[in-house]
Amino acid sequence: MKNYTISIRQFGLHAILVEWPKIVEEDILLDILKFSRYLKENHLLEPEWEFIPAYNSLTLVSKGSVVNFNELLPKLKKWYNNKKETVIQNRHLWKLPVCYDEEFGVDLIETANKLQISVDKLITLHTSSVYTVYGIGFLPGFMYLGGVPSELEVPRRATPRPRVPKGAVAIAGKQTGIYPQESPGGWNIIGSCSVPMFDSKNDDPCFVKVGDKIQFYAISKGEYQLHLIENEVGIYQIEKLELDA
Repeated sequence: MKNYTISIRQFGLHAILVEWPKIVEEDILLDILKFSRYLKENHLLEPEWEFIPAYNSLTLVSKGSVVNFNELLPKLKKWYNNKKETVIQNRHLWKLPVCYDEEFGVDLIETANKLQISVDKLITLHTSSVYTVYGIGFLPGFMYLGGVPSELEVPRRATPRPRVPKGAVAIAGKQTGIYPQESPGGWNIIGSCSVPMFDSKNDDPCFVKVGDKIQFYAISKGEYQLHLIENEVGIYQIEKLELDA
């Protein structure tokens, strides 16, 4: 994997922002993850530092003292060039169930009409693609998933909704995602995922990480209701596969 031209700047008193070329591509994301892992293992230990990777950037947040930017700047440039042998580990492909029934996919028919395809074709396209988790934010556990087929690229809604239900699966532009909790939102809702994406009671509230992959599969309303019950009692098992870095 090649090195990129990066920029490094102070981001407030306790943070540093490292930026890569503003291109959405998986090689850049993997380079970010590689550098993040190298720093965690060798120089900026996790108890003192927080690492926030996303799309084209890595934010380094000091949990304690104020950052000495002038001291760290040359070190970070050197460390970036030294990361070559670092291996990214523990990336997964998660297979997540979605019910595309019109009860949940309130924009499903309208979106299919805008795209000039059938509802069945929309569902087939959405479930046949494997998406990359480029960022997690906006809400705790909200995944920004890239890799939407060009046939599914549709603008955000002209007027955002004040309330989008928890679990809503939606598309907008080149992205798709799942609303992890009820919130306002302007993406086009095409279904609902029966797996909770964020649970503050868990030691690891969001099981998905930046760099992971997501593939959706369609389920019936009956299966959706069964999954909700299984999640409630803690017996639902999410299907996942280990990815090679």
